[in-house]
Amino acid sequence: MPLLFFRGAGIRIIAGKEGLPVTRQVVWITGASSGLGLHTARALARAGFTVVAGARSFGSGKTAEGCHCLPLDVTDAASMDAFARDALAAFGPPDILVNCAGMLILGACESYPTDELRQVMETNFFGQAAMISRALPLMRARGHGRIVNFSSINGLLGIPFEGAYTASKHAVEGHSECLALEAGPFGIEVMLVEPGDHRSGSKAYRRHSSGITADSPYKAAFDTGTGVIAHDEENGSDPDRLGEKIARTLKKRRLPRRLRIAKADQHLAVILHDALPPRLFDRIIGSYYRKNKH
Repeated sequence: MPLLFFRGAGIRIIAGKEGLPVTRQVVWITGASSGLGLHTARALARAGFTVVAGARSFGSGKTAEGCHCLPLDVTDAASMDAFARDALAAFGPPDILVNCAGMLILGACESYPTDELRQVMETNFFGQAAMISRALPLMRARGHGRIVNFSSINGLLGIPFEGAYTASKHAVEGHSECLALEAGPFGIEVMLVEPGDHRSGSKAYRRHSSGITADSPYKAAFDTGTGVIAHDEENGSDPDRLGEKIARTLKKRRLPRRLRIAKADQHLAVILHDALPPRLFDRIIGSYYRKNKH
């Protein structure tokens, strides 16, 4: 049975076994116009959360079904300020922040132009940290809140030609661990979501680095490796199930630190990465991405 606590002139319902009542929970979610962000936003809305969804394309009339959509560019401070201000004014402070905004540029570590590295880091890591800095004070003032940061299997291990993306997701992992230690005493929970490959419409966003040219020493391996990456994404897991699993998890009284949502072989890859000698693991993973799947 929920417990009633008086705070000032109002009454707040504090969770019993199943957590705060879903209909009372406001979720801010970034990157909600496409990919896993869109599927997660829709799943949360279907589950009864009040979803305030942000994405750059929402400024041009695009919407996400069941969500309250506001324009949001996580690489622009003014845009993030406006999103936080408008969401707060319309729906009150967030109970949950879900950081989904992300991008991928495939390329060789040696030849990524600096501006591409910065673009990936700005979106995947710095934008996430900046949204946390806007939501966390509102949560801390109320003594509760949840922050869900999208990482990846690539936050735990690297694969060829995803160096920029992998670096950004490793940053997300480390930052989230520190955040959990710092914010926990204030009643804030932090959860990392670590998806494997999903059929999330990411093909349009699977950019190739300008550093890969016809005469690049990596060109042949890049073409084969990115073909494997594309094949695995196109034959990946159902993104709706990912969204539904996140929604179910957010109804629980306590969050796990990590929620890995992947196929069995990707779970196995993480285990082998930690258990095997690095050179042996490198041979195994390297041979996988040298296979032509077409």
